[in-house]
Amino acid sequence: MKQSTEIPEKFLSPYNSQTEEATILLQWEKSGLFSPDICVEQGFTPKEAPAFAIVLPPPNITGILHMGHACMITIQDIMVRYARMKGFRTLWIPGTDHAAIATQSNYEKILVKENKRRSDYTREAFFSMVNEYALKHQDLILEQVRRLGASVDWSRKAFTLDEQRSLAVRTAFKMMYEDGLIYRGDRIVNWDPKGQTVVSDDELVYKEEIAKFYYFQFGPFIIGTARPETKFKDSVIVVHPDDKRYTKYTHGQILSVPWVNGTIQATIIKDSVVDPEMGTGAMTITPWHSVVDFDLAQKYNLQKEQIIDFFGRLLPVATEFSGMKIKDARENIVEKYRTLGLLIRIEENYKHSVATAERTGGVIEPQIMRQWFIDTQKSFIMKHSRIDGIPAGSETTLKNLMLHVVKTKQIDILPERFEKVYFNWIENLRDWCISRQIIYGHQIPVWYRGDEIYVGVETPTGEDWTQDSDTLDTWFSSGLWSFSTLGWPGETMDLSTYHPTTVLVTGYDIIFFWVARMVLMTTYILGEIPFKHAYFHGLVRDEKGRKISKSLGNNIDPIEITNLYGTDAIRMSLIVGTAPGQDVNVGEAKFKTYKKFANKMWNIHRFVLENINDVPQMHEIENEEYKTYLKEFSDLLSEITDHMETFKFYLAGERLYHYVWHELADTIIERTKKDISEDSGKKEDALLVLYITWNMSLRMLHPFMPFITETLWNTLPREDSKLLLISSWPTQEDLIY
Repeated sequence: MKQSTEIPEKFLSPYNSQTEEATILLQWEKSGLFSPDICVEQGFTPKEAPAFAIVLPPPNITGILHMGHACMITIQDIMVRYARMKGFRTLWIPGTDHAAIATQSNYEKILVKENKRRSDYTREAFFSMVNEYALKHQDLILEQVRRLGASVDWSRKAFTLDEQRSLAVRTAFKMMYEDGLIYRGDRIVNWDPKGQTVVSDDELVYKEEIAKFYYFQFGPFIIGTARPETKFKDSVIVVHPDDKRYTKYTHGQILSVPWVNGTIQATIIKDSVVDPEMGTGAMTITPWHSVVDFDLAQKYNLQKEQIIDFFGRLLPVATEFSGMKIKDARENIVEKYRTLGLLIRIEENYKHSVATAERTGGVIEPQIMRQWFIDTQKSFIMKHSRIDGIPAGSETTLKNLMLHVVKTKQIDILPERFEKVYFNWIENLRDWCISRQIIYGHQIPVWYRGDEIYVGVETPTGEDWTQDSDTLDTWFSSGLWSFSTLGWPGETMDLSTYHPTTVLVTGYDIIFFWVARMVLMTTYILGEIPFKHAYFHGLVRDEKGRKISKSLGNNIDPIEITNLYGTDAIRMSLIVGTAPGQDVNVGEAKFKTYKKFANKMWNIHRFVLENINDVPQMHEIENEEYKTYLKEFSDLLSEITDHMETFKFYLAGERLYHYVWHELADTIIERTKKDISEDSGKKEDALLVLYITWNMSLRMLHPFMPFITETLWNTLPREDSKLLLISSWPTQEDLIY
């Protein structure tokens, strides 16, 4: 039955994005059609349709969405809406990340203002308070996701610290422990004295600093260091085996050397780890407080001694400087070297990078600690596998799995240049320290009773069991995200239908944080890839190309922009001109451009409604000029569809913008006005071509500008009443010419 329409009164006024977006959001949510289950139940998607699935990279629960999040959500929503219109059984799962260190740190700052600290509470009480604080922020973030038009299935909302994810974490830990991939050992880690916890290599921020560089006499050698406070127990000198300056010394040779606390017996080590071009080509090692030095000490079975405690203070080995903070003691220590005649010279403007903790800003102090690790290079037997080239029963390592699935293109990385970044990180992968000394998070599922140890999914029965006090690195739970959100460890219909997911969309800055760990966890636990494509978008910058930051005062709140210019304008601003992996500059000029485009669409639609109040009768186009318009539109449809299939959304969005503004509005509509007014016999052709090109333009623009296209679709004369959300993507069969 045909649907006739009169021009609604609202089209007599300019487009009001805030009013229309609120209406459309409610319409979508009331329909339930973001859920693939509802789409199948209502007959809009065949039950046997192929699946298309995405998991939303869970935003940090303590923050608010920024323009980078908005870019990521826009790209994903374009993919999801396109797949839904193409007839896929389409699922997009939303969720948030508990971001343990950041969340606890933020809450502790609140306690400080109240003259309280976490030690004032039991573990259970403190955890409960932090979690309550976090969940309040979750509602704010999810409302922002909603406002951006994300067509996620809200019925499947997940949280990395909810009970289902907690079960998945405990199950995964037990599996890895029983396979010998999780172990507890004494290794060097990144200790944050400010946050009082270990952090991973990926959570370090290196800050350039101008400092002093000191040269000391170490027997017949001259050594250089920026950290004289760590040298009290240095007793090993390392040089390159081929360094001709030191050929008269032999590997293992022992020398008596005057040093800061008296004469010591120093051992000479010759190892190629030393760069002979750097400084004097000789260095002493501090195994407890340097990753490189720790590896050397392990290699040669050398002694290790702690110099600095966990609060950044010197220990008694520093004699008269014991108990002092590093920054307070350094110059006094150097003066002692000078007095002993060991100071050679000081270089004043030494530029170097200092490792700091991303979340707290604390300066990292490497420490040897007993922690829980995942062994990335230990061999194990694959229990089950759907990974090409690594069958069930074969022997492999986590590192090999992570390399193999990308090298064999079972996971396709876009843009391809990021493969090199991925491979370089994996090739140099160290064991992953997964324990953290905080309360908020997944408590490690290990219990102790005397010499007994129990690792399990459930709390052990019996008395006197004490659970490990550490929590797991947040990225452990995030690494399970592609399948824990689908019901694992249960054997669910969601898991069998939607996994592996189709594509992961995220920023290139978390390749190591998250993407690599998802590959690690999923290939090991499920024996399959987590996603078929990894699409890396760039960073969002301001109009001058500067990274958006609080310090520069150029932060852009995406919700404020949607209030000013409309959500569709912000989405188009973020996608047009933005190739995968490429940073995007945004600002007021770009927002205004696409707000004007939305107004242009509004005016085009008013013209269509003024001249077409029912679906035009389909007929073969006779006029050659209108045939040409349709032929050109056919070429456009092929071009846009190809761009969508190959993830070139930036090209599709730009091409549609120019077509609608310059070809449809400036050419076809202007010609249509003439032929309608002159009643030249071309009227029927003109109205049909106008209807077809506008109808199909709305459908192609929908993934990019969902709000205004759905609004206009609601008043377009049609033979059905389906929402544009679940209408079909246009095909060549829809054209007549």
